[in-house]
Amino acid sequence: MSGHSKWSTIKRKKGATDARRGKIFTKLIKEITVAARSGAGDPESNPRLRTAILAAKAENMPKENIERAIKKGTGELEGVSYEEVIYEGYGPGGAAVLVECLTDNKNRTAADVRHTFSRGGGSLGAAGCVAWMFEKKGFFVLRKDGVDEEALMEVALEAGAEDVRDEGTSFEVVTAPEDFEPVKRSLDGKGLKCGVSEVTMLPQNTIKLEGKEAEQMLRLMEGLEDLDDVQKVYSNFDVSDETLEKLGGD
Repeated sequence: MSGHSKWSTIKRKKGATDARRGKIFTKLIKEITVAARSGAGDPESNPRLRTAILAAKAENMPKENIERAIKKGTGELEGVSYEEVIYEGYGPGGAAVLVECLTDNKNRTAADVRHTFSRGGGSLGAAGCVAWMFEKKGFFVLRKDGVDEEALMEVALEAGAEDVRDEGTSFEVVTAPEDFEPVKRSLDGKGLKCGVSEVTMLPQNTIKLEGKEAEQMLRLMEGLEDLDDVQKVYSNFDVSDETLEKLGGD
């Protein structure tokens, strides 16, 4: 399984606490605000905002929170001005790490990210050092329980998906970013529930990690995502299910 989908699975299992949900809401509100500011307040004409609202609704964010974030982005309400920053680096075992941030203080964010990399057995790299290893894609993960592979492939591919993969206990559906919404509508329309549905950065190749390196990598990913200014973290590591069980992550 790819590093991204493995990390998504781990997060889903670990992220059911109220405290983490609060952090998720904060990150989603930031994204909605920036999306509304960079495009328009109408999701029909702003694909980024539309995707951000879909993500917020998937987390059961109240409608008034979404509307308030949009108004802050369009200037109808006073709000903080965030800047988009991307950091790149390497984790244990040489795994590539891409960190997307929204910040009102780049110096603070850079220091926090650098410290977290160092503490987690990794290192911050120069701009462009790992970004080329990733592709922006629409991405869905569905548990195999009750899902017919042929039916899934027919629905997904007809809606514009690029690929449907068998990953053992789950299926992964990959799309071009612009085809994310029509594929999601088709999957939802057929009652196919997705554990993960997002526009993300998928690694083109993966690095297998085991033992101490795997444990350090998972801690690094969690440490980076816990930073207030970090929106999303991507990596190309791969960890076996057996290793995850030994680490208590499954």
